[in-house]
Amino acid sequence: MPISLQKGQKVDLTKGNPGLKNIMVGLGWDVNKYDGGADFDLDAAAFLLGENGQTPTTDEFVFYGNLKHKSGAVEHMGDNLTGEGDGDDEQIVVNLQKIPANVVRIAFTVTIYEAEERRQNFGQVSNAYIRIVDSDTNQELIRYDLGEDFSIETAVVVGEIYRHNGEWKFNAIGSGFQGGLAALCANYGIETC
Repeated sequence: MPISLQKGQKVDLTKGNPGLKNIMVGLGWDVNKYDGGADFDLDAAAFLLGENGQTPTTDEFVFYGNLKHKSGAVEHMGDNLTGEGDGDDEQIVVNLQKIPANVVRIAFTVTIYEAEERRQNFGQVSNAYIRIVDSDTNQELIRYDLGEDFSIETAVVVGEIYRHNGEWKFNAIGSGFQGGLAALCANYGIETC
């Protein structure tokens, strides 16, 4: 049974799961009924961060426009343009052993594509979650349901994995941003997205 987390909780990922090498980060959401005329397109991404909380280069930003990190450690499994259906809407796979030594944390985010133009925000999104699955056993290890804490935000840092004393841990963040993907990129040291 997976560990269910609340916002701000941190939990060991590898210490309690010795031998864990490959994880799948599943992100899912539903769109509330609304009459805006445009489809919702939510996009998951991963920012590979150094000690300073910034991406060393733009290559450490894995998203629909850069599906695989050059190390092979992080791979986005493709853009879901509608988010319809049950289960994960987008998935990112991570090989913990291939993560470069200069990367100490990986932030997993979700943004709304063209949110400003389409007048959309996370107040119109429900049932958002992140889950961590052991890819080798297909066992769900961790789940964090974001709840309905958002209104005008157009980007959310959902959670992150990070190194701590040689082990990997997970942090349930659930922090919203206005300004969409550009705001996240600026936060993590990427000048243009």
